[in-house]
Amino acid sequence: MRPHHPHRPLAYAVAGVMTLTLLLGACTGSPEPTASSSSSSSGPSSLPTAQPPEPDQTEPDQTEPDQTEPDQTEPTTTAPGATLAPEELPRVDHPVSLPALMREEVRAGPIERTGRLGGTERWTGHAVTYTVDGATVSGELLVPTGEGPFPALVLNHGYIDPAVYTLGRGMSREQEWFASNGFVVLHTDYRGHAGSDPVDEVGRETRLVYTRDAIGAVRALEQEPYVDAERLGMVGRSMGGGVTYNALVAVPDLVDAAVVFAPVSSSFVDNLRQFTEPNRPEGARAFYDRFGTPQESPGFYRALSSRTFFDRVRAPVLIHHGSADDTCPPAWSRRTQTLLRRAGADSTLVEWQGEGHAFGPRFADSMRRTVRFLRSRLDM
Repeated sequence: MRPHHPHRPLAYAVAGVMTLTLLLGACTGSPEPTASSSSSSSGPSSLPTAQPPEPDQTEPDQTEPDQTEPDQTEPTTTAPGATLAPEELPRVDHPVSLPALMREEVRAGPIERTGRLGGTERWTGHAVTYTVDGATVSGELLVPTGEGPFPALVLNHGYIDPAVYTLGRGMSREQEWFASNGFVVLHTDYRGHAGSDPVDEVGRETRLVYTRDAIGAVRALEQEPYVDAERLGMVGRSMGGGVTYNALVAVPDLVDAAVVFAPVSSSFVDNLRQFTEPNRPEGARAFYDRFGTPQESPGFYRALSSRTFFDRVRAPVLIHHGSADDTCPPAWSRRTQTLLRRAGADSTLVEWQGEGHAFGPRFADSMRRTVRFLRSRLDM
């Protein structure tokens, strides 16, 4: 297992985000499943998690890198496996960028339990808050029964309209499955959601503040005595997959393994064109008026695309994508897999034939595969 060191400082902070009024909803065409959604109503109580999951007998094929032509957000050319010293970090050309975030030291406060939620004989749930650079972020914490310390996971949910979002929504099935299998789970709400503090428009639309909140969730878990800070992972779904990619390039030693389900593109421009331009053209125009179009300001958009910095990925990555996903095209994950491999990352793409964006019939299989991956990569 790659060495893991809690409370690792980043380099020096770069200030600020600006304000902008627009709405960008990654994967808005199919909001993430909730506990009440028909596509996700079967939680672990109806899934085989009472015992450690058995290996699948019908594994899907692992997808090989595709041969798609290079695009405008190719990874940087640092040698695979090389570690950038602070002075070798990518240049900051704009404060709204991943290179700027790479230089920030994201500070988190301890996890405060604000209420008791559900539970089973295997785990207990709590409503919680933690702070990220002084801002309050709410979430849901599930802690396995026993003494610990336990391996821990941060869960990054997909897009749900903040106006209807409620505490811990979006990955209820995954929360309970992981907790039933011995993982502490912190499902973060992101700023602007549930009980979290507000978020400015640019921080939300670029997902940079969401990324800070995910990084802060890891930092908060590291402080908990029931958490094994040497065994930390991150799991993201849909938009949360993009947040996960951002976190992996912003802080290469943040976690020891990462899993994404039906993720958005690792190209910021892909997501703008897929969701913003057709659904909120006035929002796209406002964004382009402020920052320029991708043709006018290609460097700005490259610096918001995680794939530009895939040479910084150190954690092994498992990508799940359904072949019938009509919200986040499977080709996005094929391209991301190609670029991760090209940059020297340890990445595996699993395509699930016939599965859509939310995963249905093969959800249990995908979770068994995920738990095996995490147990292997976290030396459990």
